[in-house]
Amino acid sequence: MLLLAALLAAAGGGGRREVSMQYNPGWNNSSVNLLHVRAVGQNDTLHYVWSSIGAPAALLVATGSQSSTLHVNWTRLLSPAPAGAIWIEPPGSVVYSTAVVFTKVFEYSKADTPEELFYPAYDLSSFSWDSINRTLNHTALTAEFLGVPASDPSGSFSNGSLAFRVTAYEANGRDGPLPSLLHTANSSKVEFVLAGVAPRGNGSRFALEVATVEEPGVARRLRSARSIDDEYTPTIFETLSLAAEARNASAALSFLQWKATAYGSRSPKREDGIRCRAHGLQAANWTLPASGVIRAYFGEGLGSAYAVSAINISFGGEDGEVYQEKRYLSWSALLGFGQPPEDTFSPLVISIMAVALGTPMALLLVGSVVVLFAQRKCYSEYEPIN
Repeated sequence: MLLLAALLAAAGGGGRREVSMQYNPGWNNSSVNLLHVRAVGQNDTLHYVWSSIGAPAALLVATGSQSSTLHVNWTRLLSPAPAGAIWIEPPGSVVYSTAVVFTKVFEYSKADTPEELFYPAYDLSSFSWDSINRTLNHTALTAEFLGVPASDPSGSFSNGSLAFRVTAYEANGRDGPLPSLLHTANSSKVEFVLAGVAPRGNGSRFALEVATVEEPGVARRLRSARSIDDEYTPTIFETLSLAAEARNASAALSFLQWKATAYGSRSPKREDGIRCRAHGLQAANWTLPASGVIRAYFGEGLGSAYAVSAINISFGGEDGEVYQEKRYLSWSALLGFGQPPEDTFSPLVISIMAVALGTPMALLLVGSVVVLFAQRKCYSEYEPIN
């Protein structure tokens, strides 16, 4: 674990990474999706393995070698027992591994009772996904997993879809569109999007269930950081991080980070904001989530050796009017290695503070000069009485 911190400090802190994307490496069939993002630093390599084989998931592996490579046994991966189908070579180069799995989408509404009414959940492991090869952009380092339920008795997805949009980064920076996430070379972005999905009730709201898998001795903790409003995400005062920390340590090994907002527009503005909350970080059943790549890497029957936890992230305030009107919802998060990035005061806020603090000082200085000048003038016109 200490080696990971040293490698990230040396390679990713203020430098760049050489990033490449490969779709279904070693497999020519586009009926399934596996995207390998490889980010090479000065002394290490970060591997992100995104897949929709089962529930959409991201496997994150950090290695202490610039030449580490991903290997996939496709026959085993697509079998009912995929354990051992994904590995990194050389095996001794792996210093840390974790996973994030997007398992379910819940829909609920207040109805006419004090209690919330929940509709049958959308199990993302049973969705049908388009080939991401159609959206893969090697220049922009982006791709999109677009899916609909294999069975849709309510017809909610007849004109809609659910998507996970992935973005990789070569260097530190900040996204332009809201919520303008600050990112590092050690992180990637995922955007969850509901578009055109018909709500099953009046004022429906949605929640996304996210599960994480950690090595023995590592646990996830939910952190909340509040800061003053600034120019990047107006009216948003809270940033949340689901950080993985080793036992008896405060430094994060990996993180999932987001701002407490979602948006109800393809081109989001401040007024399109949708309140975002995190609910109930809990240790889940030891069984690994229903994701092919997670079971392929961590193994079957070994779930009890790993820390599996889950959290629900809900979107909407007291009513679901924003989604009801526009039928669009987007939520963005970063996931990566090491400490999550921290926002500092923006240039605009610094300028405002400088003016706000500088004006009284300037007035005081001018006032002092005026008083001294008046005193000197008064003294110069004084004539003693003989």
